Amino acid sequence: MSDLPEGVERRRFGDRRRLATRGEPVYGEPVDASGWRVWDTNRSKVGALLQTHGDPGFDHASRVLYLGAATGTTVSHLADMGMYVYAVELSPYAADSLLAVTASRPRLFPIIADARQPAAYSDVVEGQLAWMIQDVASAQQVQIAVANRHYLADDGQLLLFIKARSIDATAEPAAVFSAVEAQLADSFEITARVDMDATHRDHRALIGQIR
Repeated sequence: MSDLPEGVERRRFGDRRRLATRGEPVYGEPVDASGWRVWDTNRSKVGALLQTHGDPGFDHASRVLYLGAATGTTVSHLADMGMYVYAVELSPYAADSLLAVTASRPRLFPIIADARQPAAYSDVVEGQLAWMIQDVASAQQVQIAVANRHYLADDGQLLLFIKARSIDATAEPAAVFSAVEAQLADSFEITARVDMDATHRDHRALIGQIR
């Protein structure tokens, strides 16, 4: 992995350097005089992955399907990097905030839909995409990834944040992580595994290539 993808920098805020992208603030994050805004790694798993482990291979201006966009924290940073992001979110509570985030971001396309039913947004997602990023609190994380697989290009990649306690609150997280990876094996070749406990307890990031 390289250090950071294009559009992301480490900028000094106060007494330390923090990840930042340039754009309108979204969630009360600090912004410096040059318009760089902090990417809060405690609120964004993608930000935490970049901070600790570097670039997973994001390409500038690539197109991304983001499942579980919530109120728009992470997808706003991805759009500010230059990526075209189809941001899928089911919650009506989050929808208003997500829609507001898109106002200054023409590369961000909000989709209020259920990621378990990908046909619902087949007329919105154009062509085949470079990345699928999934951050959905559901016991069906594997099924969701497989159901949306067809949106990826032949060399498309998956970034899946496993939420162990959402899948099985009684099992050891390590056992859940192994089970998820085994269930994904027919659809994705896993190329990297990153434990996220420093900022997101009982989470692991899987990076994989479509089969």
